[in-house]
Amino acid sequence: MAETETYFLTTQRLGFRHWTPADLPLALALWGDARVTAFIGGPFSDADVKERLQTEIRTREGWGVQYWTLFLLQRNEHVGCAGLRPYHEASEIMELGIHLRAEFWGMGLAEEAGRAVIRYAFDVLGAQGLFAGHHPENAASHRLLSKLGFRFTHEQLYAPTGRMHPSYLLERP
Repeated sequence: MAETETYFLTTQRLGFRHWTPADLPLALALWGDARVTAFIGGPFSDADVKERLQTEIRTREGWGVQYWTLFLLQRNEHVGCAGLRPYHEASEIMELGIHLRAEFWGMGLAEEAGRAVIRYAFDVLGAQGLFAGHHPENAASHRLLSKLGFRFTHEQLYAPTGRMHPSYLLERP
């Protein structure tokens, strides 16, 4: 982690911070893993990963949000990313996304991160709702969205996979 940046959001086990250009090795370890990107249009080349990192940085510059990089607090170990993107500005609806490195799957970290992002979106940013979608074969993401309280609304074409993805909404409480 960069010495000058601290976590702006924490949970019991996780620290959230903003991506920086110096995080390319972390981005490569995350989005360069075909297991992680199998359901989001991967595998990605190193150039694709670099562009994805730049997109996260630009999203923060333009909108103040991104899929923030996540670390285990206890070991300061990179876990993945979780956060927000603009989705439907007029309705104040943002998109929630979570990508975890494969070695951290099945530990409850996605749910912990998701709950923190949801609270941040509603309590800090004032979002009116959150959108999320998942690959139709990704049963773990379906279970996660259900646990987080999202309700199915429609299917939507996700261009990177060329598939219709189940799509969900979580409205402000």
